[in-house]
Amino acid sequence: MLDNIEVLYHSSIRIKRDLVIYFDPFKINKEYNDADIIFITHNHYDHYSPEDIKKVRKKDTVVVAPIDLLDDLLLLLFAKESIILVKPDEKYNVKGIDFKTIRAYNINKNFHLKEYNWVGYLVTIKDIIYYIAGDTDVTDENKQVKCDVAFVPVGGTYTMDYKEAAKFVNEIKPKIAVPTHYGEVVGSKEDGKNFSRLLNSNIKYKIYIE
Repeated sequence: MLDNIEVLYHSSIRIKRDLVIYFDPFKINKEYNDADIIFITHNHYDHYSPEDIKKVRKKDTVVVAPIDLLDDLLLLLFAKESIILVKPDEKYNVKGIDFKTIRAYNINKNFHLKEYNWVGYLVTIKDIIYYIAGDTDVTDENKQVKCDVAFVPVGGTYTMDYKEAAKFVNEIKPKIAVPTHYGEVVGSKEDGKNFSRLLNSNIKYKIYIE
């Protein structure tokens, strides 16, 4: 389920199957220029980074993003037909990939408000369902998620912390959990390991950020 998947940095994820898919490219360390699809969860600098998008995009890249990023993406010279604007709690298909948007927001802080309509993604690739949570707390919406692999933020401050994230993952019961969003921008490098120790024994995990 994690073959050809990398967490490149922070919340930046690369999946290479029949298509090459990126989520929130940030601090990319080389010129990939191979993205078939780029998914953006929201407009904060560590998730929407124009300089890093330029390192992964190619001529026919499609970018999927919340509505409030339209003007920014046009400034990056994406053609309108290459931009898929999304709202929370909707289903879409791009380049043969089915995905659903899951509302992502804070419930006890003001960094990611519900009314911003920012999202995480539930993406199906070769019958495996991947949940990329984006920047979020535990919410009524994401507690309904059913997935095989869950990428969840664990660094706290702007999102759920590792204790909240572990409790959340134990509740939604993916087969594999991957901690993200910790170590440098926010949180401690120990957060991933601390998260893994709190998981139920039947949930596997992989730590990319060490």
